Formats: sequence, C-alpha cells, structure tokens
Amino acid sequence: MSFRSRGLRGSTFEEMINLTNNVYMEKSLAMIQKIPTPITPVSLNSEGQITLAYFEKKSTIDYIGAVQGIPICFDAKETTLTRFPLQNVHKHQIEFMENFEKQKGVAFFLVNFLKYNKCFYLPFKTLKMYFDDSENGGRKSIPYDAFDENYIISSKNGCYFHYLEAINKDLIERG
Repeated sequence: MSFRSRGLRGSTFEEMINLTNNVYMEKSLAMIQKIPTPITPVSLNSEGQITLAYFEKKSTIDYIGAVQGIPICFDAKETTLTRFPLQNVHKHQIEFMENFEKQKGVAFFLVNFLKYNKCFYLPFKTLKMYFDDSENGGRKSIPYDAFDENYIISSKNGCYFHYLEAINKDLIERG
C-alpha cells in the first residue's frame, strides 16, 4: 500500500479529532492518544522528507485512551459518498474492538460524511451488525439514513468533534 496514494486521506478530520483530544486533556476530561501506523520509508526527497512509504503491518484502530476511567478505542473514517462503505473496515479491527469491549471498554467509529457535513458516532454493536451482515452476503455499506441522528457529533465547548456526549449516550443505552 503506497503512502503517496492513501496515507494522508482523512488527515484534516484526524487533525481536528487530535485538537479535540487536546482540549479534553487540558480540561482533564479524557486522555486519548492517536496510535501511529508504522511505516517503512522507500523514497526520500532532497530535504529528507518521505515521498514514498509502505505500511509495515495492519493497524488496529486510530485512537485509544480513557474517559473518566472508562477505556475507549475508536477509528475515524471519512466518506464523500451517501453511504459508509464497509470495505473501509477490516476484520482485524472488528476482532480488536470486540475483544476490547469484552474487557469492559467502549469501542466505536467516528464517521464523517463530507457530502452532508455531518459526523456520527457509530456504536460498535451497530457496526458489527452491519459488518457481519456484509460478511454473510448482505449489503456492503451502511446507508446514511441508517445513522442515528441522536449520535451526531458537533462542535461544542472548544472541540471540533465533541464526542464525549455520544459515549455517554451509548453507555446509558447499554444500561
């Protein structure tokens, strides 16, 4: 997989999440870290900047941390389509998140629909339901209208994507 073709996709979205996570840390609300994807540089330019690289191994998730003592992990995805393609989700990610939840953690995706300028919190149980269905011959994407309006992530309190409220809603729904 080429760094040139895919490595910077969603980088603005992730940078806004990183800034949100910094606000959470400053306010002692949460400690969330971006998990870097290990790469092997193949080509450098005259300034020593990487111009071509390959991913060393499959990445599990983008972020991991804790919110008020509750372990969380999540992945951030962006789409220009009217649906969220499940080809962007890999079996090893589902397995990691499933095991994370078995350890009493909260796993989820943040899905940013560029076409609608809306970002959603996608609970793991919903993601897994669609993923399992796609593995068994069902639809290969989650339609936009299947995303729960109660899980829209907005800018609030100095955060670009204030997702802590959605985690709280998810925890309440779990009982």
